[in-house]
Amino acid sequence: MEDLVRFLAENLVEHPEAVEVRTFTRGRRVRIRLSVASEDMGRIIGKEGRIADALREIVRVAARVQGKRATLEIR
Repeated sequence: MEDLVRFLAENLVEHPEAVEVRTFTRGRRVRIRLSVASEDMGRIIGKEGRIADALREIVRVAARVQGKRATLEIR
Protein backbone atom coordinates (compact mmCIF):
# COMPACT_ATOMS: atom_id res chain seq x y z
CA MET A 1 0.00 0.00 0.00
CA GLU A 2 2.89 2.33 0.73
CA ASP A 3 4.13 2.00 -2.85
CA LEU A 4 0.64 2.68 -4.19
CA VAL A 5 0.29 5.88 -2.16
CA ARG A 6 3.79 7.01 -3.17
CA PHE A 7 3.07 6.38 -6.87
CA LEU A 8 -0.22 8.29 -6.78
CA ALA A 9 1.18 11.21 -4.80
CA GLU A 10 4.31 11.59 -6.93
CA ASN A 11 2.16 11.81 -10.04
CA LEU A 12 -0.10 14.50 -8.55
CA VAL A 13 2.50 16.94 -7.22
CA GLU A 14 5.05 19.27 -8.82
CA HIS A 15 7.82 18.27 -6.37
CA PRO A 16 7.80 14.44 -6.30
CA GLU A 17 11.17 14.39 -4.53
CA ALA A 18 9.47 15.89 -1.45
CA VAL A 19 6.90 13.08 -1.15
CA GLU A 20 7.35 11.01 2.01
CA VAL A 21 5.25 7.99 2.92
CA ARG A 22 5.52 6.23 6.27
CA THR A 23 3.58 3.18 7.37
CA PHE A 24 2.70 2.23 10.93
CA THR A 25 1.23 -1.22 11.54
CA ARG A 26 -0.48 -2.55 14.65
CA GLY A 27 -2.09 -5.92 14.12
CA ARG A 28 -4.61 -5.66 11.29
CA ARG A 29 -4.64 -1.84 11.44
CA VAL A 30 -2.39 0.15 9.15
CA ARG A 31 -1.84 3.90 9.30
CA ILE A 32 -0.17 5.52 6.32
CA ARG A 33 1.20 9.04 6.72
CA LEU A 34 1.71 11.06 3.52
CA SER A 35 3.80 14.23 3.59
CA VAL A 36 4.29 16.55 0.62
CA ALA A 37 5.83 19.97 0.06
CA SER A 38 3.65 22.77 1.41
CA GLU A 39 3.09 24.25 -2.05
CA ASP A 40 1.79 20.85 -3.27
CA MET A 41 -0.74 20.42 -0.47
CA GLY A 42 -3.55 21.87 -2.59
CA ARG A 43 -2.86 19.36 -5.34
CA ILE A 44 -3.15 16.47 -2.89
CA ILE A 45 -6.28 17.78 -1.18
CA GLY A 46 -8.06 18.95 -4.33
CA LYS A 47 -11.24 20.99 -4.63
CA GLU A 48 -13.44 20.41 -1.60
CA GLY A 49 -11.11 17.56 -0.56
CA ARG A 50 -12.14 15.30 -3.42
CA ILE A 51 -8.66 14.05 -4.28
CA ALA A 52 -7.85 13.39 -0.60
CA ASP A 53 -11.13 11.49 -0.22
CA ALA A 54 -10.36 9.44 -3.34
CA LEU A 55 -6.86 8.60 -2.06
CA ARG A 56 -8.29 7.52 1.29
CA GLU A 57 -10.88 5.31 -0.40
CA ILE A 58 -8.20 3.67 -2.57
CA VAL A 59 -6.16 2.92 0.55
CA ARG A 60 -9.23 1.50 2.35
CA VAL A 61 -10.06 -0.80 -0.58
CA ALA A 62 -6.45 -1.97 -0.99
CA ALA A 63 -6.31 -2.77 2.72
CA ARG A 64 -9.64 -4.59 2.66
CA VAL A 65 -8.34 -6.85 -0.14
CA GLN A 66 -5.46 -7.79 2.19
CA GLY A 67 -7.81 -8.36 5.14
CA LYS A 68 -6.66 -5.22 6.96
CA ARG A 69 -8.05 -1.81 7.93
CA ALA A 70 -6.15 1.27 6.85
CA THR A 71 -6.26 5.02 7.26
CA LEU A 72 -4.41 7.70 5.34
CA GLU A 73 -3.13 10.82 7.07
CA ILE A 74 -2.08 13.75 4.91
CA ARG A 75 0.42 16.19 6.39
